[in-house]
Amino acid sequence: MEEKQGAIADYTQALKINPNLALAYMNRGNTRSALGEKQGAIADYNQALKINPNYAEVYYNRGLVRLQFGDNKGAIADFNQALMINPNYAYAYMNRGNARSALGEKQGAIADYTQALKINPNYAYAYNNRGLVRLQFGDNKGAIADYTQALKINPNLALAYMNRGTVRSALGDKQGALADLQKAANLFLGFQGQGNVNNYQKVLGLIRQIQQ
Repeated sequence: MEEKQGAIADYTQALKINPNLALAYMNRGNTRSALGEKQGAIADYNQALKINPNYAEVYYNRGLVRLQFGDNKGAIADFNQALMINPNYAYAYMNRGNARSALGEKQGAIADYTQALKINPNYAYAYNNRGLVRLQFGDNKGAIADYTQALKINPNLALAYMNRGTVRSALGDKQGALADLQKAANLFLGFQGQGNVNNYQKVLGLIRQIQQ
C-alpha cells in the first residue's frame, strides 16, 4: 500500500514538471486502479487520452476499470477503440469477450476469444473463458476441449481444472471430476500465491457433493 502511494506521489511530481506526459497519467491511473480508486483511475486515463488520443493501452486499461465496475457497454466501447488503433491486441479481444459474455452476447464472446487465440495461440485464459461460454451454450464437449487446451498451455491454471471438473461431474465422470477438482483445490490453496480461499472452499463443496 505504502509503495503504491509513493508511486502515485512520484507520478504526480513528474506531471508537475511535465503536464503533457501521457505515460505518467496512465501509470498513475494503473496504480490508482490497483488501490481500488476507480474514479481516480478513469480520470487519469481520460487525461492521458486528451494528450494522446491514439494511446491503445490507455483505452484498454480504462476498459478494464469499466469492466470491473460492471459498465460492460462502456468497456466494450473502450476495447473497440483500442482495437481500432491496434488490431492485434489479443488482451483487448479477450476482455471484450468477457464484457460480451456478461451481456449475454455469447456468439460475439466466442468470436472474440477465438480471435484472441489466433493472435496468441498460447493464451490459456482465452481458452478457459471460451470454455465457460461454450458451457453456457450446452456444448459440454467443446468446453472440456477448451479447458484441456488451457491446461496444456498452463498446467497450473486452477480455474481450468475447476471448470473441467464441474463439467465432468455433470457428465457423470466422477473419477475425472474428482481428479480435476482435487488438483484445483491444491492449486487454489497455495501455488505461487494463487491461493484463493473462496474458490478453494467452493471446490471442496463440489468434491463433497460428488462423494455423497
